[in-house]
Amino acid sequence: MMPTDLPEDPAAPGRRAAVDKAVRVLAGREHTRQELTRKLARLGVQSTLAQEVVDGLANQSLQSDERFTEAFVRSRINRGYGAVWIRRALEERGVTAELIQTHLAQSPSFWVLRAREARTRKFGEALPADQKAWAREARFLAQRGFPSDTIRRVLSNRLD
Repeated sequence: MMPTDLPEDPAAPGRRAAVDKAVRVLAGREHTRQELTRKLARLGVQSTLAQEVVDGLANQSLQSDERFTEAFVRSRINRGYGAVWIRRALEERGVTAELIQTHLAQSPSFWVLRAREARTRKFGEALPADQKAWAREARFLAQRGFPSDTIRRVLSNRLD
């Protein structure tokens, strides 16, 4: 069944147009259910119809919060973001806490290594020479979503 082959409902005029809009939005990148519903509303689709269309696309596996979360987490880790930042961004996009936890479940040493990579890309290999540099690097890592214990480990060059 094609995405535009959702059962027609004579009581919902514009359904095919709404499905077409949703498929065009999803063609660009994955979206959460919440994001897709909001985008359809901005494109002029009635909220109940938008929700029905998103439900239909999810049932056909054309929309998946799971796929979105997996791709989003991978992308943000590769860009140097930490678990706190990623969790907040996913919550804002309407991803469930369970799905977030599943995709962010990594060992603490994993996040220390990611923080170290982000720090090295920005500041180089040398550890901060004074308190001012230490504070600047700590702020950078905190803004990137790394917790304070991870930041202390990175800036003291400990992996434990």
